[in-house]
Amino acid sequence: MAQVELHGVNCKDEFVRRVKAVRNLKKGSWILGGGWNNDLWGGDLPTTSWIDDITPDNPVWLSRMDGHMGLANSVALQMAGITNLSEDPAGGTIMRTSSGEPTGLLVDAAMKLILPWIPEVSVDERREALFRASKHALMRGVTTVVDMGRYLPGASLQQPWDDFSDVYQRAASSEKMRIRVCLFFPIQTWSRLADLINKTGHAQSDWVYLGGVKAFVDGSLGSNSALFHEPYADEPDNYGLQVMDTESLLNMTLASDKSGLQVAIHAIGDKANDLILDMYKSVAATTGKRDRRFRIEHAQHLAPGAAARFGDQGVVASVQPQHLLDDADSAIKKLGMDRAHKASYLFGSILAGDAQLALGSDWPVADINPLGAIKTAMKRIPPGWDDAWIPSERISLIDSLIA
Repeated sequence: MAQVELHGVNCKDEFVRRVKAVRNLKKGSWILGGGWNNDLWGGDLPTTSWIDDITPDNPVWLSRMDGHMGLANSVALQMAGITNLSEDPAGGTIMRTSSGEPTGLLVDAAMKLILPWIPEVSVDERREALFRASKHALMRGVTTVVDMGRYLPGASLQQPWDDFSDVYQRAASSEKMRIRVCLFFPIQTWSRLADLINKTGHAQSDWVYLGGVKAFVDGSLGSNSALFHEPYADEPDNYGLQVMDTESLLNMTLASDKSGLQVAIHAIGDKANDLILDMYKSVAATTGKRDRRFRIEHAQHLAPGAAARFGDQGVVASVQPQHLLDDADSAIKKLGMDRAHKASYLFGSILAGDAQLALGSDWPVADINPLGAIKTAMKRIPPGWDDAWIPSERISLIDSLIA
């Protein structure tokens, strides 16, 4: 198995060169990697044709920087049985050419077609990853993190639990933890988490705390899979993806809340945020008043009036300012100038409604350094821009530090 690093790649030729640089690889071994961002080279999406000629004997999987899309080569597609006859799974898309052939790109839940074929990272590698990640965070002044786990649409529900037992618990018991963690688990496993907390409590040690459950309702803006009320400006037939059906998500949220678990749900597009705000309101009305701290992760694009609902409903807006540095130009392209400027990263409007705003990084998608997030929340000046993007939504230093 070989790794390819694609962060910062800004042209097709460099993308291909980095994949080609993998040498002396045994036939059949996987080439894995990611971090690519097609917006850096003008927006064209990669396809199997970019890499098939240089990877004729090895399956390839290269995830986009946001984790909501990945590129497989033809060897990997064949291994996973993905053909022009394959149907899109619920909550996912197999991207295709005009003739119906798979391009190699799998979006959100469609990734589940290929992920089971990819070799699991070894326990030793994951333990080393915790050590390196902890050191990286501490060097930037971060001493406690919320870890949402290796869980994305299409990924295994078991992996976060394996990391809990094989990595976190072992590190804590052997006194090798360097950073405090609050762990969240896939909402589909809410009963397992509730049972464990009932037996042992939230605090597993001075270092490891069981937080709550995480779910996804849509994809990402960069992958054109964030769910909107109106279609994408650059794809008039595309409104995005709802990656989990409403009834299932409602039932699991209701059950989690009744069990006393904190619920955090990923929502990027305005329709996704409205859906979750409506659902949270319904659940709270059903189970009664308590200190539940429902969270929406990202809350990037909001419909008119939605910003005020966070405060009204007591929903935490867990946002990541650094994402707006990447999204400013692409949001205007994908949503149009008017929609992008009225609805994107409304930090000031959320605070004006007396909501709890929580700033985070979404690392490794964005830089973990809190100082960068604070500066961006205050300034909102994307790379190459002279002025702030939506300056009315800037927040003060004090509000940024509190968040």
